[in-house]
Amino acid sequence: MSQRRHHSADNLARLKVWKLAVKPVPCDLTNIAYEGEYEPRWVLERKLTAILCADVHGYSRLMGEDEEATHRILKSCRKLIDSLIEEHHGRFVNSAGDSVLAEFASVVNAVECAVEIQTTLKSENGKLPPDRRMEFRIGINLGDVIVDGEQIYGDGVNVAARLESLAEPGGICVSGSVHEQLGNKLAISYEDLGQQTVKNIRRSRTSPTRCGCYG
Repeated sequence: MSQRRHHSADNLARLKVWKLAVKPVPCDLTNIAYEGEYEPRWVLERKLTAILCADVHGYSRLMGEDEEATHRILKSCRKLIDSLIEEHHGRFVNSAGDSVLAEFASVVNAVECAVEIQTTLKSENGKLPPDRRMEFRIGINLGDVIVDGEQIYGDGVNVAARLESLAEPGGICVSGSVHEQLGNKLAISYEDLGQQTVKNIRRSRTSPTRCGCYG
């Protein structure tokens, strides 16, 4: 006799599920049957990754006031940031001026890295005069990206950059997809910033966006 399994309501979760409509794609197999070879199509490489974008708040002002001192402080900050990215199993992608782009296979690792970057930089900034402090803003998104060699491109990267612009100096903003994946895995607090309007991002790909703040 088969036994029925009974599930407590406390153990159930509601998931939003989408069914894909898959249409058959015509394929000419003649070259396989008669030529013995098949010419594969080149498919763009993509992947899902956690993207971290960071830049310095007020960098232009700092450079305008003292280029050499700002450059020295930035190099020191970058050395610290790069080491923390590696320590948290991330990969440095590129940098332009004061900005940093990195990726992580894990959302948890990305957020842990961001939190440690900000707490460590806060301690280092405490040793500097207020007008020379270098405060980074960080945005983190979980998104699908195009892979081209060592570089990554696409809306996933653009959204992370927009989130970074929403963060306060010394703070972190994350997308709704990041917040959802984090759950209660980390002992940090969040502030729901609600829907945000950002430039050059298709609404259908970013809505709804919930941001969590640290700092």
